Amino acid sequence: MKITVFEWESVAGEDFSQSLFSPYGEVRFFGKVPQDKVVECIGDSHAVFLSKVVLTAEIFDACPNLSYVGLTATGYNNVDVAAAGERGITVTNIPGYSSDAVAQMTLAYLFQAATNLIAYENSTKNGDWTRSKIFCYYPYPMQELSGKTLGLLGMGSIASRVAKVADAMGMRVIYHARTKKDLPYEFVSKEELFRKSDFLSLHAPLTEDTAKIVNSETLGLMKKSAYLFNTARGGLVDEKAVAEALENDVIAGFAADVLETEPQREDCPLISAKNCILTPHVAWAPLETRKRLVGILFDNFEAFLKGEKKNVVS
Repeated sequence: MKITVFEWESVAGEDFSQSLFSPYGEVRFFGKVPQDKVVECIGDSHAVFLSKVVLTAEIFDACPNLSYVGLTATGYNNVDVAAAGERGITVTNIPGYSSDAVAQMTLAYLFQAATNLIAYENSTKNGDWTRSKIFCYYPYPMQELSGKTLGLLGMGSIASRVAKVADAMGMRVIYHARTKKDLPYEFVSKEELFRKSDFLSLHAPLTEDTAKIVNSETLGLMKKSAYLFNTARGGLVDEKAVAEALENDVIAGFAADVLETEPQREDCPLISAKNCILTPHVAWAPLETRKRLVGILFDNFEAFLKGEKKNVVS
């Protein structure tokens, strides 16, 4: 069997060897490649593993040997799964592997917003405490989370974990999702979610309905003291609108682990935005999480080789 693997370094880092694929056949590895080189890289391969590479019906037609696509991620909007299914190509994804880790990053954003931890750490290292005339100083505002309202857009596995911790801390949790669920949290309209939240965290998939759901109009509904977090998909956010909202004090702050274009482009409007924290799509990346991902990846592939279906999305 011939196998093509794209972007393995993004998953593996220095922790997982390319040799993991060796027992399955002849393997070729590629990093990030231009879209017009994808067909050339796949060639006559029978299986392909990827994360962000886009696979279209045209690519499937140009690679007639292809029978399996293994995504190294949960999302599969970069693969035309309908076209794959029509051609008998099995596509699998890796659901649920990073829920704990992404919830953890969301909570890190929440705690940072409440404590101004980064500002205090930088200030202390810059000698401000040494120069202080009193035993402590607090120029950066802090607030207790207890009693505040956390809004969640979406209520899947990640959001439910965030909600559980927030609830335990005495926060009021509200949410908006495609369907109301049997949960001890208040279901609200989209408009109410933006209007009532002191902290609003995005956990929805990227669809036609949710694309740029954060825009100048919805930002205008928010409290001036509110913070917005995105650990879901960059496309949920109109980045220019968020940058302008931060500059004009429409909201108090923004933090994101995902952007509309990744890696971050040089002219991204959020780079220089005030009260903005950006991390490079790493919420999913603790070693324990990636071990789980790799395990599921090969379980999916071995199931396919046995004629079984596991995490098939095509």
